[in-house]
Amino acid sequence: MTYSDLNSLTISELKQLEKEVARAIASYESRRRVEARAEVEEFARKLGFSISDLVATDGGKKRAAIAPKYRNPENPEQTWSGRGRKPLWFVAALEAGKSPDDMAI
Repeated sequence: MTYSDLNSLTISELKQLEKEVARAIASYESRRRVEARAEVEEFARKLGFSISDLVATDGGKKRAAIAPKYRNPENPEQTWSGRGRKPLWFVAALEAGKSPDDMAI
């Protein structure tokens, strides 16, 4: 298709063409990824390894939960590890004159 052909298309036809091109690109990239993985696996196998032997992964494991350091004096079920954004109850307690040591577990 030439650019002059594109100029004759309606907006809906152009949008449909855009969707088809996006699908074709995604399909192409997917096929190339599969081919590349097969080549890498074959190369590793020739050297006596598997991909998992050569590539470090965390296996999708999540980090262990961090023990809480602070507890809300108003609601003991609410705790905070001291990492990340301060919870509203912690900020409110500080503004009310409490110190972090007052809420420490």
